[in-house]
Amino acid sequence: SEAKAGRTDLILLIRFRHCCLLRNQRCILAYLYDRLLRIRALRWEYGSVLPNTVQFHMSAEEVEWFNRYKKSLATYMRSVGGEEGLDLTQDIKPPKSLYIEVRCLKDYGEFEIDDGTTVLLKKNSQHFLPRWKCEQLIRQGVLEHILS
Repeated sequence: SEAKAGRTDLILLIRFRHCCLLRNQRCILAYLYDRLLRIRALRWEYGSVLPNTVQFHMSAEEVEWFNRYKKSLATYMRSVGGEEGLDLTQDIKPPKSLYIEVRCLKDYGEFEIDDGTTVLLKKNSQHFLPRWKCEQLIRQGVLEHILS
């Protein structure tokens, strides 16, 4: 009301305050957008289940956004590749060989391969398995790729 009454020095202060608020809003939006990009990258890195250490540092809204993104991606992958769908999270890097040697870091239990054979994944055991079946377990920290 004083600014409307003719105090021009207040108009400059109000304009300066408004510009500061707009700048802070842009900074907050850039920060939140960067967090969403990082959460989206976590879906591709860890798969559909995030480790508890990562999930602990996320807000409830970020967890909800992750779950919606996960469902949307799963719906798209089911619609693309025919009857079984197409898993886009496999082979993020082009494979040099179809089979890799892996070491089990945790007790996991039985693991079935496409040809019907089951492998018992016990801690410190080594196996020669198809790459595409192991990539998800490698990202989850169950298996470790042994480079020779």
